[in-house]
Amino acid sequence: MAYARATFIDDPDILPRMPPWVTSARPETHEDVAFLSGAALAHLHLVIGRDDVPQALLRESLALRAAEACVVHSGRPERVADLRDALAFLQPGDSPGPAGESYLSWRRAVERPVAAKALNRALPTLEPEQIATWLEVVKAAPVTQAATVLEAVLGDRPRDFAAALLLADATLAQALGWSHVLPLLALGLKRGDLRKTGEELRLTCHQAIGKAAVETTHQAIDLKRRASRLKEAAPKLRARGSDKAVAHFLARDAIAPTALTSLRSDRAARRFCDRLVALGVARELTGRDTFRLYGI
Repeated sequence: MAYARATFIDDPDILPRMPPWVTSARPETHEDVAFLSGAALAHLHLVIGRDDVPQALLRESLALRAAEACVVHSGRPERVADLRDALAFLQPGDSPGPAGESYLSWRRAVERPVAAKALNRALPTLEPEQIATWLEVVKAAPVTQAATVLEAVLGDRPRDFAAALLLADATLAQALGWSHVLPLLALGLKRGDLRKTGEELRLTCHQAIGKAAVETTHQAIDLKRRASRLKEAAPKLRARGSDKAVAHFLARDAIAPTALTSLRSDRAARRFCDRLVALGVARELTGRDTFRLYGI
């Protein structure tokens, strides 16, 4: 295996990128694959411990991508824009539909610390006792534990890709000592991978996790930069309630102006969002004239 020389950055304000020898290496053996996935996870572990990374926003952004992956696995046509709309404009008592339910499950899963009770909130159709049983697999290396849970859930619920991947990622987070679920297997595994079992599945999980950890690190770097720009612009926002509105942008992937209740009126909220766009620290995500969504 060829290794590239790593470059280290001493500036604490700059988020370190994944070492080149992780991202450019071409593993030739199972041991190489496992080593590289472990190295990627170790680097990601440092990234998600940084206070300057908007952790809630990172998790929600990953949850959206994980939900889209599960929808694709299920053969449905909805994509990111549809999933955003499904929850952003959901009214009390309305159903978000199957695709929206998948996104809701992932969003609920990443919002609270890993625990059987929190996961039952994300997966209400599963019994809490069954969730706890799956999470209490025989202790092994983190990726092995996650692969074991993935195989077990799919064995019991062959078409429930969202539940299987969510519980596998929860198991991985728990084994790594992370406080919250971080979707990795859901991002890295393809539908065909979910038919694998045993050692083949474990190897594929290592590959998927390594790839997803690299992508997540890149996304964390990007979101840190965007969040910093928004914080720098915050003193220019003189609207009453703007501090709470900015905090909302730092925690949500997509926001409808009507959700910014601290700004007192829908009109004020729309002006606030347009001001962020004009300052170059937020984007309008839909391209529509009405029912718009914004995010950093």
